[in-house]
Amino acid sequence: METTVANTGTEGKIWGGGNQPLKASYGKLMMWFFILSDALTFSGFLAAYGFSRFKFIDSWPIADEVFNHFPFLHGVDAPMYYVALMTFILIFSSVTMVLAVDAGHQMKQKKVILYMFLTIIGGAIFVGSQAWEWKNFIKGEYGAVETKGGQILQFLDTEGHRVALHDIAIDMPQERVQHESKNGIWYKSEGTLPTYTIEEIRAGFAKRSDLLIRTQVLTDTGEKTILSREESLRRLNTDAIGIVEGANLIHNEYGTPLFANFFFFITGFHGFHVFSGVVINIIIFFNIILGTYEKRKNYEMVEKVGLYWHFVDLVWVFVFTFFYLV
Repeated sequence: METTVANTGTEGKIWGGGNQPLKASYGKLMMWFFILSDALTFSGFLAAYGFSRFKFIDSWPIADEVFNHFPFLHGVDAPMYYVALMTFILIFSSVTMVLAVDAGHQMKQKKVILYMFLTIIGGAIFVGSQAWEWKNFIKGEYGAVETKGGQILQFLDTEGHRVALHDIAIDMPQERVQHESKNGIWYKSEGTLPTYTIEEIRAGFAKRSDLLIRTQVLTDTGEKTILSREESLRRLNTDAIGIVEGANLIHNEYGTPLFANFFFFITGFHGFHVFSGVVINIIIFFNIILGTYEKRKNYEMVEKVGLYWHFVDLVWVFVFTFFYLV
């Protein structure tokens, strides 16, 4: 039913519940509602990350040291290079999506097919790159030792370069038994045996006079604190209790485990969105090839998935800023 009201002597019409409020179809309107709710969800996650980082600001991992890998360049220090490349690929896929939507408005099927294909390729590369980034983060590169208080101690040479555990440890043949929950504190079972024992690291460190220990605590200049040789020996012999290799939800060789928890959760949640978008784009892609939207005389479905894709790209800009740049 349509309602009319008088306004300064003229009659105006109030929307009476039709299917195109603000000249947007029902489908596009629902997509905007979904994007709004999802934006609030990501905002909550990033706000929690920000508060947690502020609380542990003096010991938060430095991103340039964590994300410094590049495919096929093992051992090369390339801080943020690959993450920047991933970001460029994802943003470029937004450009191809815009071109696909524009071609759909012009009813140019072949161009829509081309640009949708490029968008799918860009999304797939991003998801694969994120999986590769996760693999390196989980596996680790140098390793570290953990203290009784949960602090992480990393090893450096006198020139300030990181030194890996395998370059320090001295082989000490001994039978190693996996820790079981019934035999230790906290009633926790050991997941996997570390590559080296703390005794092997202590022995190797003592024989190499060119090694120092770096703690998580940041100095006034934003750099991690490097201990003297004497203090390094003392901390290693009295405080160190175990080996940390890579990162998981409990231990993290780069710093506080809270960083790893947020990294896995937020980037994983975003990666799931990108993967879902790639799957949806593939479905739409085959519908375009089959001429489904040509028969409907419109490519509105491409426009709706385009809204979702642009949203996913925009969220990554914030995730990239929070995790990698700030």
